[in-house]
Amino acid sequence: MTQQEGERLARFLARAGVASRRHAEELIAAGRVQVNGATITSQGTRINPQRDTVTVDGKAVQTPTRHVYIMLHKPTGYVTTAADPQGRPTVLDLLPVELRRLRVYPVGRLDIDTSGLLLLTNDGDFAQRMTHPRYSTEKHYEALVRGCPTEEALAALREGVTVVVDDERSYRTSPAQVRILQRAGANCRLALTIHEGRKRQVRRMISTVGYKVLELKRVAVGKLTLGDLPVGEWRYLRDEEVRGLM
Repeated sequence: MTQQEGERLARFLARAGVASRRHAEELIAAGRVQVNGATITSQGTRINPQRDTVTVDGKAVQTPTRHVYIMLHKPTGYVTTAADPQGRPTVLDLLPVELRRLRVYPVGRLDIDTSGLLLLTNDGDFAQRMTHPRYSTEKHYEALVRGCPTEEALAALREGVTVVVDDERSYRTSPAQVRILQRAGANCRLALTIHEGRKRQVRRMISTVGYKVLELKRVAVGKLTLGDLPVGEWRYLRDEEVRGLM
C-alpha cells in the first residue's frame, strides 16, 4: 500500500467512535494505538480497515454499524466523559445499553456543575466539525449571576476579557454576545453566546468582571435548541438537524 492509499489512522479511529479526530491523534502520539500488533506513533500512518487489525489499549476497534447523533439534557452532578476514575456518574450512565454499545461519546464538554444541551455521537467527523475552533460553532447559555452586572462589565465581556486559568496562564476570550434576560431578586439572569469551549470559560469570564455564576445552563448549540427536553432525558437528532449543525 502506498502512502496515499488507505485511510488515515486518526480518521479511522474517529469514524469508529473511539474519540474525536484530535483526541485520536493524541492517542496515537501517546503510543496507545497498535496496527497488526505494532505500536504506531506517526500521524501520517494509513491503514486498510478491511485488512488491518487496529487496537487501542489492547482492545480491538471496529467501525460502527451505524452513526447516531443524540441530544441529551445533561443534569448537574454528571461528568462529561465516557468513564471517570473518581467513580462519579457520567453522562453515558443516562443512556440505554444499546446506545453505549455503539460507542457514543460526548462532543465537547459541560462542567459537572453545568446543565443543558450536550451532543453525543459515534461519528468522529461530526465531532471534529463541532469542536474545531475554525468552525466557530456558537454555544448559547443562560447564567444566573449573583448581583447584576453593570453596563461596564457587560461591555467588557462583549469586547473580550483576559482569563487566568488554574496553572496561572492566561488567554483573551473572543467577543461574546451578552444581555440581561431578567432580574431575579438581587440577582440577574444573563443570556450569553460564545463560540469557544475552554474549560469553565463562561464562569471564568463572568468572574473576571467581578461576578459569580450561581447556575449555568447551555440552551442551544448553533441553531439547535434544547427546547422542552426534560432534564436527564435524550433524543435522536433529526437528519435536518444534523445537516444544520454541519
